[in-house]
Amino acid sequence: MKPQAFIADLHLTAQRPQAIALFRDFLARAHDRLDHLYILGDLFEYWVGDDGADEAEFAPVVASLRAATGAGLAISILHGNRDFLLGERFAALSGCRLLDDPHELTLFGTRTLISHGDALCTDDREYQALRQQFRDLRWQQQVLSRPLAERVAMARALRQESGRATPAKDAALLDVNTAAAGALLDRHDLRRLIHGHTHRPGEYPVPTAAGPGVRIVVGDWYEGSSVLVVGPAGHALVAVADFSRAVADVMRRQGK
Repeated sequence: MKPQAFIADLHLTAQRPQAIALFRDFLARAHDRLDHLYILGDLFEYWVGDDGADEAEFAPVVASLRAATGAGLAISILHGNRDFLLGERFAALSGCRLLDDPHELTLFGTRTLISHGDALCTDDREYQALRQQFRDLRWQQQVLSRPLAERVAMARALRQESGRATPAKDAALLDVNTAAAGALLDRHDLRRLIHGHTHRPGEYPVPTAAGPGVRIVVGDWYEGSSVLVVGPAGHALVAVADFSRAVADVMRRQGK
């Protein structure tokens, strides 16, 4: 039985060709080592609509996803706060499945909730107001009705503004609210959450009504890289460079 893996916050863009190359290499190594890959949002630095999928900035990534899914790897994607406009054309071109956020799955007998994670950063009220606007279907339709070049300019302007505003915020404000995470797990009667968004990889305790819970945070691909490998006998959160070793280790534990 092959393991499954989770990645998030790759923020792929033509301005970071090394990240695109790392991701394409990762997919080439992953397709025969995994049963399922979950991308927990922000695969792209920005996504302004599926009509941009053929642009030179995005086409190589879409092609690599299609090659991996065509080779038999199941890939599921959650929307992030950067690529919330990913749609059905992208899914058809890439062979990936778009999931609602949050999404419940069973990982080798353990019921688990996955999410991008930004909805749980409830202390940042300014961001939550923007998130509500960006996820509004009428607002999205209005944006998608504009010319592609205009949407690209809008996305880049938003990224610049975010780059100026985020460092000025208190670090605690940008993190997941533990009570919000516990309430989400309680609503689903679960005790394990896997998410991204915060760029703070690790495992964090979450009190739940059913007892101690945990949220596993998958890190970003800006300066480093991060992948969570999960098998029947355990999991490993490692840098992408250590992916093959982590898969072998998880498989070895499975055989014991």
